[in-house]
Amino acid sequence: MSSGVGIVLNVVLFQCVWLATVAGAGHGMWWTGMPVLLVFAIWQLRTSRWPRADVQLVLCAIALGFVVDSVLARGGWLRYATPWPSPWFAPVWIVVLWANFALTVNHSMAFLKERIWLAVLFGAIGGPLAYFGAARLFNAVQFDASSQAPTALLAISWALVTPLLMALGTRLVARETALT
Repeated sequence: MSSGVGIVLNVVLFQCVWLATVAGAGHGMWWTGMPVLLVFAIWQLRTSRWPRADVQLVLCAIALGFVVDSVLARGGWLRYATPWPSPWFAPVWIVVLWANFALTVNHSMAFLKERIWLAVLFGAIGGPLAYFGAARLFNAVQFDASSQAPTALLAISWALVTPLLMALGTRLVARETALT
């Protein structure tokens, strides 16, 4: 669904998942974002013109996000509240947020697909801001206070990942469109 209402609902549901997830994690409940993500995913997949592309993108984002956030955890740059199942890897609730972001790529964030530098800038700024919000508002994540490395690593990671997911979303949509 690419109508104005669909885009607004995509943004609203994205924010609802983010809020439920980080608020829950900050209060020791790693699972609170999962039911909200399920509602978002069901709605998005039922209204999407490219449901297969959306599912494939979510799976890729989950794998990519697990690696990125596991590196940050293993390096000691970030410490996640409620680090279930292990403090050495990305917690389940962070993986939920990566899936959540992927559900916006072909919809409310699709405007970034044709604007690579804007996608880079959006990722470099928006990625770290989301982590800062989770840290400040809910104490869901803590940054290594001894250096600026976590902020730089988040900015670089999201500056690379955002355009990558946009390009992958474009490719998956094109492939699904060609099959129909």
